[in-house]
Amino acid sequence: MAFRKNAEDLKPEDRKELKHFFSYSPTAKLAYQLREQLTTIFEQHSSKKKAQTKIRAWMKQVRKSGLTCFDDFLNTLERSWEEITNYFVHRESSGFVEGFNNRLKVLKQRCYGLFNLQHLFQRIYLDLEGYRLFAR
Repeated sequence: MAFRKNAEDLKPEDRKELKHFFSYSPTAKLAYQLREQLTTIFEQHSSKKKAQTKIRAWMKQVRKSGLTCFDDFLNTLERSWEEITNYFVHRESSGFVEGFNNRLKVLKQRCYGLFNLQHLFQRIYLDLEGYRLFAR
């Protein structure tokens, strides 16, 4: 659905679909706009201090809006404030590591019942590297 896409990535038919959807749900439109605002903050090249100021203002705006769909996210922001805003120091995230860990978790679930440890590691290797060996 177009609701999950960034505004800049929307095709004309996606924009039309969103406009129709938002006509039925002004709350969803507000949530979409707030998400887009936060995305813009993270895409801008700002100092950590400036970014923190912008994010705090965004958080205030979210709380003022009365929307509760961001509550868990706001709590996470508060709890991991320094770690999250450190992104603006070198513009690096832990996305690769998080994705890799997720792949391993899925693989572990798929390999449930394998009792031979060597087979587990073969499966991990095949899933992470093996397909490149056969692709040409």
